[in-house]
Amino acid sequence: MMGSVRLDPLVVAVIIGMSVATYVTKAGGLWLLGRINVSDRTEAGLEVLPGAIIISILGPELTSAGPAEWSAAAVVLLVMWRTENVLVALVCGVAAVLLFRTIS
Repeated sequence: MMGSVRLDPLVVAVIIGMSVATYVTKAGGLWLLGRINVSDRTEAGLEVLPGAIIISILGPELTSAGPAEWSAAAVVLLVMWRTENVLVALVCGVAAVLLFRTIS
């Protein structure tokens, strides 16, 4: 029999607050970009920004990673190269690291 799960109200409030802040930031950015002219160079920079952020977060983690993580990174690179879709590549990377950690 499963025990009851108790949610800490502070944790729930923090999660809701972070969700609202994320939404307001994204909606505000989209609203602002809809009202200003963006140069081709700025637009190109904004298009590669999600990938650059992910690399800046995960890159340092790979310096102390093992074979499972490096293999999953290779899977991410391959999927990204083939699909050019960051979300699909990340999902495949998470699945790959879980699989490779299970195998080793």
